[in-house]
Amino acid sequence: MQADIIARIRKDLIENMDENTKNSCSRFFKEEVKCYGVKTSTVGKIAKDYFRELKQAGQAEKLNIFILCEELLQSDYCEEAYIAFEWAYEVRAEYTEADFSVFEHWVKSYVNNWAKCDTLCNHTVGSFIEKFPSYIENLKLWTQSDNRWLRRASAVTLVLPARKGLFLPEIFEISDLLLTDKDDLVQKGYGWMLKEASKPHQQEVFDYVMKNKKEMPRTSLRYAIEKFPADLRAEAMKK
Repeated sequence: MQADIIARIRKDLIENMDENTKNSCSRFFKEEVKCYGVKTSTVGKIAKDYFRELKQAGQAEKLNIFILCEELLQSDYCEEAYIAFEWAYEVRAEYTEADFSVFEHWVKSYVNNWAKCDTLCNHTVGSFIEKFPSYIENLKLWTQSDNRWLRRASAVTLVLPARKGLFLPEIFEISDLLLTDKDDLVQKGYGWMLKEASKPHQQEVFDYVMKNKKEMPRTSLRYAIEKFPADLRAEAMKK
């Protein structure tokens, strides 16, 4: 069934290719990206439909899903990665601590643009961290990696927990570790994390920004203060 379902997914993706979507895809990335050119809403529907089919066939347990995810990821297509990461999130109730090494392997081996990084980390890895918060220590190690995607992942993994008001001390620790990172996608990643943290913790994030704004890249600063009231944004942007 596994080979059959992958083949059918690929057939559906090919049948839903759209030249305008494919052409616009390259404008969103600095890197070369491999994509069919299928609208995200359509890819999401394909992911849901086939996951439902796997579930009805009794094939949706985590081990089987992770095997299918690995096969999808090896193609390097953005749409297949999206489906893999959606499926990995669907089995979050079954996550165990051993799964961190799987997710780390996926970031190292298959993440090669910001969209793959964010799709995997926002939901799948973020859910894992909420379930096993001690693994934030591993995210701190990612901040020191030569791999830009691991460094971005260390921050964007905490975007949704940050929005819920979780892990504020650790968010500031990771921001400290990434504070002067030269990579603009990493700068945007930790700025985004701070922006989400500012929704439930506006004053604390404002204080953090004011304390660090001389060292913080302007890209990170702009992201971090985006949801502040106008007067606080103006204060933070002062030289």
